[in-house]
Amino acid sequence: MYRTHTCGALRQENIGQQITLCGWIQAIRKFGSITFVDLRDRYGVTQLYFDEQFNNQLDDTPLGREFVVQASGKVIERSNKNNKIPTGDIEIAVSEFKVLNSAATPPFTIEENTDGGDELRMKYRFLDLRRPTLRRNLELRYTVNRSVRNYLDSKGFWDIETPFLIKSTPEGARDFVVPSRMNEGQFYALPQSPQTFKQLLMVSGYDRYYQIVKCFRDEDLRADRQPEFTQIDCEMAFVEQEDILETFEGLFKHVFRDLKGTEINETFPRITFDDAMWHYGNDKPDIRFGMKLQNLKTPFRTASVTAAEDSIYCEALKGVDFKVTNDAETILAICVPNASEYTRKQTDELTEWVKRPQIGMTGLLFIKCNTDGSFKSSVDKFFDEERLKAIATHCGAAAGDLILILAGAELRTRKAMAELRLEVANRLGLRNPDDYKPLWVIDFPLFEYDEDGNRWVARHHPFTSPKPDQISTMIENDPKIGEGQPFYTHPYNDIKANAYDLVLNGTEIGGGSIRIFQRNLQEKMFAALGMSTEEAHEKFGFLLGAFEYGAPPHGGIALGFDRLCALLGGQESIRDFIAFPKNNAGRDVMLDAPSAIDETQMTELKIRKA
Repeated sequence: MYRTHTCGALRQENIGQQITLCGWIQAIRKFGSITFVDLRDRYGVTQLYFDEQFNNQLDDTPLGREFVVQASGKVIERSNKNNKIPTGDIEIAVSEFKVLNSAATPPFTIEENTDGGDELRMKYRFLDLRRPTLRRNLELRYTVNRSVRNYLDSKGFWDIETPFLIKSTPEGARDFVVPSRMNEGQFYALPQSPQTFKQLLMVSGYDRYYQIVKCFRDEDLRADRQPEFTQIDCEMAFVEQEDILETFEGLFKHVFRDLKGTEINETFPRITFDDAMWHYGNDKPDIRFGMKLQNLKTPFRTASVTAAEDSIYCEALKGVDFKVTNDAETILAICVPNASEYTRKQTDELTEWVKRPQIGMTGLLFIKCNTDGSFKSSVDKFFDEERLKAIATHCGAAAGDLILILAGAELRTRKAMAELRLEVANRLGLRNPDDYKPLWVIDFPLFEYDEDGNRWVARHHPFTSPKPDQISTMIENDPKIGEGQPFYTHPYNDIKANAYDLVLNGTEIGGGSIRIFQRNLQEKMFAALGMSTEEAHEKFGFLLGAFEYGAPPHGGIALGFDRLCALLGGQESIRDFIAFPKNNAGRDVMLDAPSAIDETQMTELKIRKA
């Protein structure tokens, strides 16, 4: 056999044993007539010791980094112990040595801290995967995968595969399409999720289903998004929302216990979508720290409230001749604890940060609540000390705090303040990646109104059910908005979805809903989204037909597996938790894909060049 042990297995209790190791040479160190070699495999690193007699033989055997070698010898105690590695108490006195394969000089150092850039390491991903960092990430991924499967199996779930070649139903993200050679001019699509299949499995009576499954979306990329990604896809029949939350809160706690060795005993907090937007400015709040948004002025979108003054919650803003606050639709603030000593340079840096195109604000106001009880602001010309004190009181600011204020259009300002809150927390070191704060966000709107398209769109997806007490509102009202009628006065604007998201440290790691299972309600949903009866039947006739044959109440959730692994690994980017990821342009630079296909394939597929 090639080896008796791995390079991470030997300890002091193995001293005196004759062993054989195989692996890759990580480093070679020559000291006069003796040589040390660090031998690495997936399991760790062991030092090889070549004495003076054996070292002479190495002169005829050129060695280099990443050579694949086999070494036999006796385990001996190491004189210069290395407490940074598990095998640091021993080394191998080599008596036999063989080069199994030589290697070219690697294009970057294959060590914890490499000198290779992102694109270079992705081109040589097979080398990058030898680094300890990525090995640990993939080990974590495997551990999470195994833990998820064990938990779901214990709860009676079956792993059932669903097709990868399906029908294209372009709703939401773009599909990846696959031409069919045997059906000229027709195409399959790769699934964005197994959504309709898992609902059909509920109709079939398989009441607890899951897959850890590849999904595909042809959309713009970012750190936590890839064109192909993996999700933990689950569905349950004869359940209500509470059953889903309890089951998958249990899943997270089980995975955390397996991975971190610690218990999470408390129930996850739950916050409504409306409260999340009001207090945090987004629907995936990071609750590891405070600094909730303080609403000084916000727009009312109800027919009964029209006066601009009625939208001002902080009395100190009234009667002030200051165009910035008077013209703003929304004014929001956050209190930064113990930051009143910020310098002009620091406040200027934050001002420039919010002016970036990605944030889109025109400026930033601030009030310093000095420790001596006085106030200093960037708007002293317009707000006297009494008004500044009133704003500080409204915001709950204490002496020593810094109040940051943004003013402008509602959607942009709320989003900008949510981003500013996170940026300030980063600068203050309040977002500890080893501190895990999960929560559920519930009661999302069922619909959003697309003013450009003059139609409703599904906030989640078109198979999500309204909250039980709002089904009648949806059934009994025409989804069309009358001429001159603002969308926010339409009954559909107030319908809440029976949907939920699992959020961890400011990142959505999963979402799901209780599904529609009645044909008439599903047809009403399609109509609300602007689908004609013919279009709904052409796209989803199979599902509507299935609902006529005893569909049970059901619901489910999909968790982003790559994203979950990255967060549990203390990182935001999912790329280093995927063995062979794509770059930011959606390309596999190692394979050079996507690429052109040859003329024979084009002819067989009957695809003509443009």
